[in-house]
Amino acid sequence: MKSALALVHGACVAGMLALAPPVLADETCNSPFITSLIRGQEEFLHVWTLGEKGVGDESDKLVTVDVRPGSPTFGKVIHSLSVGGRGEAHHLGFTDDRKYIWAGRLDDNKIFIFDVGANPSKPALKRTIDNLVEKSGFVGPHTFYAMPGRMLVQALSNSKDHGGVTGIAVYNNAGDYIGSYPMPVAGGGDGYGYDIAINPGENLMLTSGFTGWNNYMMDMGKLVSDPEAMKRFGNTMTMWDLKAMKPVSVLPVQGSPLEIRWALSEGRNWAVTASALTSKLWLIKQDASGAWQATAVADIGDPSKIPLPVDISIASDAKSLWIDTFMDGKARLFDLGDPEHPRQIYEKVIGSQVNMVSQSWDGKRVYFTTSLLANWDKKGDANEQFLKGYSWDGKELKEAFAVDFHKEQLGRAHHMKFTAATKQAALERSGSR
Repeated sequence: MKSALALVHGACVAGMLALAPPVLADETCNSPFITSLIRGQEEFLHVWTLGEKGVGDESDKLVTVDVRPGSPTFGKVIHSLSVGGRGEAHHLGFTDDRKYIWAGRLDDNKIFIFDVGANPSKPALKRTIDNLVEKSGFVGPHTFYAMPGRMLVQALSNSKDHGGVTGIAVYNNAGDYIGSYPMPVAGGGDGYGYDIAINPGENLMLTSGFTGWNNYMMDMGKLVSDPEAMKRFGNTMTMWDLKAMKPVSVLPVQGSPLEIRWALSEGRNWAVTASALTSKLWLIKQDASGAWQATAVADIGDPSKIPLPVDISIASDAKSLWIDTFMDGKARLFDLGDPEHPRQIYEKVIGSQVNMVSQSWDGKRVYFTTSLLANWDKKGDANEQFLKGYSWDGKELKEAFAVDFHKEQLGRAHHMKFTAATKQAALERSGSR
């Protein structure tokens, strides 16, 4: 795996350079290797959407919504690209040049590479990768995390027993398999995986853990009533030496830690995550001796009611954090001015259920989608499926538009990414490094 290790070495330097220039607007939760590649306001939202039986063509698809202010199609679907079948469409991630989006399916393990650079208003499918299981033994491609010339793919499960022990597969940008790294099972590790977050300046990578195929493909009602199944969730995070791609410490984090967000602004060298089953906000920070520790620092809603925090979005200055809770459909905003004592300062019901949240780099726009997993979404009328866009003035979320994915016959709206047609010219891409 020498080629991948050489890449990681160069990535640390490239990452620090990428963090240096100020960014006017972008999502705040992308890989730090691409945060300087877009200027100005986002123009299009791409939503990776689960096909739903009896809804439209029933196929998974990439849906594009126009979010250009003043556009005659603002807040409207302008393109939809079906990929065939229903394989539990889940997360998206840009390549390091931001020309392509990778999208994965947790059930059939297919990965789709979409060209969004040539014409962001009309993405094109360029390649389908179907060798993840064959090459790595991993199942459930979840997180797609860009590094220079490479894509890290964090899987959720394995092909041997469909449990939670898994690892990270590495591909080049063309979609060719390079190698893989197992999640640690020694030193307190449970082998589970979910999210990836890199701090290039500190040569650190942090990963979290969820659950395996046997659980995430099970009906939620059946799952929560199965005591043995409920034991099969991740309870650790792992800190890695990025250059060596080796685990250096395992941190106990009870209750399935999900998305990870580093505070990469100057003087704020820490990360946060939310644990789904215990409804806690956790701070990952060095102690006085320099050792990394994970500490529960705040409750998210009423943990006894299991509101199920599912996604978080940190502000670009790391001073606040949006947290979505699936069961009560709420978005909560936490003040992170003192990360050891976060406090909730705002909340709003977005719908009967809410999952993903993305905010613009300037913090003035916040977007929400609904679907968690096909077998975990609510039933009947509570199974709302939408994309909603809001403006945020520091005091109140004000709805700017809403797309009803059921009314539009699209399916279940899950993960989203921003693009902009006029801000991705090759000259700017090369000049931003």
